[in-house]
Amino acid sequence: MASKKRGLGKGLEAIFNENVKEISGGASELKINEISPNRDQPRKDFDEEALNNLADSILKHGVIQPIIVVETSANEYQIIAGERRWRAARKAGLKEIPAIVKDIREEHLVDEIALIENLQRENLNPIEEALGYKNLMEKYGLTQEEVAKSVGKSRPAVTNSVRLLKLPLDVQNLVKNNKISFGHAKVLLSFENEEEIIKYSKKIEENEISVRELEKIANKSKKDRVKSKKDVKENSGRDSYFDEVEMAMMENLGRKVKIFNKNKKSGTIEIEFYNKSDLSEIIRRIVGQSY
Repeated sequence: MASKKRGLGKGLEAIFNENVKEISGGASELKINEISPNRDQPRKDFDEEALNNLADSILKHGVIQPIIVVETSANEYQIIAGERRWRAARKAGLKEIPAIVKDIREEHLVDEIALIENLQRENLNPIEEALGYKNLMEKYGLTQEEVAKSVGKSRPAVTNSVRLLKLPLDVQNLVKNNKISFGHAKVLLSFENEEEIIKYSKKIEENEISVRELEKIANKSKKDRVKSKKDVKENSGRDSYFDEVEMAMMENLGRKVKIFNKNKKSGTIEIEFYNKSDLSEIIRRIVGQSY
């Protein structure tokens, strides 16, 4: 059996739990043209008007909070946190910017810390945050529990965040652009029909429906689905016990679960997972051991 990808090593934990060594012992003035952004930065969208406002503020008051970088080679640095400030400083015409240089030698730690630092520090929209978690899990094989521990969130919070990526792309864009709140988006995931999701997302965008109202509609839709399935299953002779177990497993695992019974006694169980590390997490929760 293939070995499990590594999770957070002692090196990464030490960096988060202790004061990281800084090459200069504090903030240094670095040349802006020697600094480059990190390609794994969770934040992908930068509001142009907000950047212009920040650039104006920097012209008046300077950069108050240093950015955080790592030295990749002689006189070349990569941003770990603070890309927005760096972009605004360039707009303001600054030649140098205050920066804290972290002494991190291992490349994989640089990538992991860059993601985690941004998730903790930056004002990410819900979709950027979800993509950040997904990237950590897929690129470094971290489980949802390991990601949650790293960024100081609960595992359900990480699970709910990643689930947003199951929304249709048009709806994800509405969430990204703050047209739909995180609370609304979570409830939209309750609908199984994509047409319903899109229909109610438009009502949300037009401020026609609150989270509580949407929850009532979603609950009614769920009851209607259950009743419809129950009617079908009663006609097909399916034992309601399988439905109860299906619902219990979904609530416990936070994943879609389907039970297919070939006859009244035997059948198969289908459990949704996102990637190998997520599958390992599901196995650990079921059997008490990861693979």
